[in-house]
Amino acid sequence: MTQSRAAWYFAWLLLTPAILYVLVIVAWPLVETFRLSFTNASLRRTTDYVGWTNYERIFDARFLEIIIRTFTWTFFSVLLKMIIGTFGAVLLNCAVPGRNLFRILTMPPWVVPMAIGIFMWGWMYNGQFGMISGLLQRFGLVDGPVAFLAYGRSAYWATIVTDVWIGVPMVTIYFLAAIQAIPRDLYEAAWTDGASRWYRFRRITLPLMMPAVITMSMLSLIATFNSFDIIWILTQGGPSGSTTTMIIDTYSTAIGSRRYGEGAARAVVICIFLSLFCLAYFRITRRLSKMDRV
Repeated sequence: MTQSRAAWYFAWLLLTPAILYVLVIVAWPLVETFRLSFTNASLRRTTDYVGWTNYERIFDARFLEIIIRTFTWTFFSVLLKMIIGTFGAVLLNCAVPGRNLFRILTMPPWVVPMAIGIFMWGWMYNGQFGMISGLLQRFGLVDGPVAFLAYGRSAYWATIVTDVWIGVPMVTIYFLAAIQAIPRDLYEAAWTDGASRWYRFRRITLPLMMPAVITMSMLSLIATFNSFDIIWILTQGGPSGSTTTMIIDTYSTAIGSRRYGEGAARAVVICIFLSLFCLAYFRITRRLSKMDRV
């Protein structure tokens, strides 16, 4: 055996665990989900092939409303994360006393187990003994207890606030690393020319951290679009479906109602949307890399 062939075999040996992981953990469940989406699989009947029936059944007015709600929920959540994370990173980058302490204090929402943090927000949203309702009553902003999770619009925004609280620390630290990678000479030259702080942020900081913003926006969009824990623990999709997103609807159909075929069809639709997000991300990053070469 030649040395090149031995190196080739060794390379494939190193790749074998990753290949097995992709085939068993990723590829097989995807293929099985796609297969189930064309059947009437459930807990009470035999599995028969039904063609496109599951897809035709889910694309009604209710499911289209769920799709729109999912996109709006994702949009507002990601937008707030990007805005708060950007300004948080800029503030943490400032040379102020106790800067390291402030950086550490940004981490608890990310470090605390997600379920514990969500339950904490559920207690704060409670109308009878929740902190938020109590503060509003103390300052005379409301006349009585406010049960945020009992009304559609307030529950919708309550889940967004909770998702933002959990996601902001990662965005902030990621943006902080991007800001610290910007050469200090650019700031010194702009400061020498009399540029204001806002001008330096608008003309230096924001353009140079834009690749990081796009990357984090796409990653956060994919994670938020597929978020399950926050909504399920707080509202389980209620009240009256006002916080039901595509992932919640898929779980309720496949696991709650035991209609596995219909649930699989919903999961395939989610995979299609996430695949489109990934393709958009790759195209944007490819364009950015071409612009950097130019």
